[in-house]
Amino acid sequence: MRRRTLTRLLRARLREAPAVALVGPRQCGKTTLARQLAGVYFDVEQETDRLRLDLEWPRCIAARELVIVDEAQTWPGLFPKLRAAIDADRKRSGRFLLLGSISPALMRHVAESLAGRLALVELTPFLVEELGPASLQRLWVRGGFPDGGVLGSRAFPRWQLDYLALLGQRDLPVWGLHASAQMTSRLLRMLAQVHGQQWNATAIGASLGLSYHTVNGYLDVLEGAFLVRRLLPWEGGNVRKRLVKRPKAYLRDSGLVHALLGLRRDDDLVALPLAGASWEGFVIEQLLGSLSARGVTADPTYLRTSDGREIDLVLDIGSERWAFEVKLTTSPSPEHLARLRTAADLCGATRRVLVSHVPRASRGEREWSCDLPTAIRWLCQEVNGRESGRHAPRRAKARRSR
Repeated sequence: MRRRTLTRLLRARLREAPAVALVGPRQCGKTTLARQLAGVYFDVEQETDRLRLDLEWPRCIAARELVIVDEAQTWPGLFPKLRAAIDADRKRSGRFLLLGSISPALMRHVAESLAGRLALVELTPFLVEELGPASLQRLWVRGGFPDGGVLGSRAFPRWQLDYLALLGQRDLPVWGLHASAQMTSRLLRMLAQVHGQQWNATAIGASLGLSYHTVNGYLDVLEGAFLVRRLLPWEGGNVRKRLVKRPKAYLRDSGLVHALLGLRRDDDLVALPLAGASWEGFVIEQLLGSLSARGVTADPTYLRTSDGREIDLVLDIGSERWAFEVKLTTSPSPEHLARLRTAADLCGATRRVLVSHVPRASRGEREWSCDLPTAIRWLCQEVNGRESGRHAPRRAKARRSR
């Protein structure tokens, strides 16, 4: 059983709040994680479990064990019952764990019934820190879904294509993407083709025979289902008039991107025309997922100017602004760092990180050049206020010299 980074945060939230909602895409491991906790489990998407929970409700709310409710958003009548049970004993924490695959539907019920009574945490597909650095290439190619081949099976890419087909036929129409399965499939393939590019709903709509309003509405549903990330442009400073103002769109799981692009073998990835954009999106998701799993909030944006200066990811974390540039290379050049410095100066970034496949990392006080696992480790150490072992002695010596 693979330990998920989010486990510690989930347990902490259960100690603090009477109810916690664990959200994330279908099949990312929410049920597996929840069942590692001591509690009684109900999948209310199944009529038998819904009836069982209804009949056992008085016993469940009186007992001291955790009540785990899977696909909670499919039973709207549950939320008033939860509110009444929580309000009857507001001092009790860790009573209910709700699992959900689509955030808008779940959060609508939360806002109506559970505002101020529930904590929210998001589980992503597997992160590289959960599988180890040796899994990096396989994780990038096949994506992080546990059943999608990343753990060593030959499920990729068939599993990813079946997964999207079933979502398009069964779930997405219920969640608000009111299109035929064929139209949804075409939209997803087009999203793979423009992965990491500036979002142009008018052009996508013209290709599909839809209005840009409809396409944007469909993208909202895919974003709420944790399938797409819309990365907004950074705004601020004195460069506002020179900034590109369209968001970028990424499919959040790299395995889904590669399956939709027709990748069949791991070795074929570098030959894909979109390999660089795929690596960029993968790095962004791994960085954001690792921070989210620790409860760190960061408002992700990107920066691009009209003359081509760009930062792939800008994060404001506490008092620091981090600028990340992602390159698909094993030997980043001084020019890469120079361009990062120039663009980072525009947004006032205090930390600058160049992420690549470089075999040997280098770390300055404010500037790093490193591979992805190292970037995640160093970033999380900095954010948590911890120092890496090799830097602690140097700083201690500096203090003694003063």
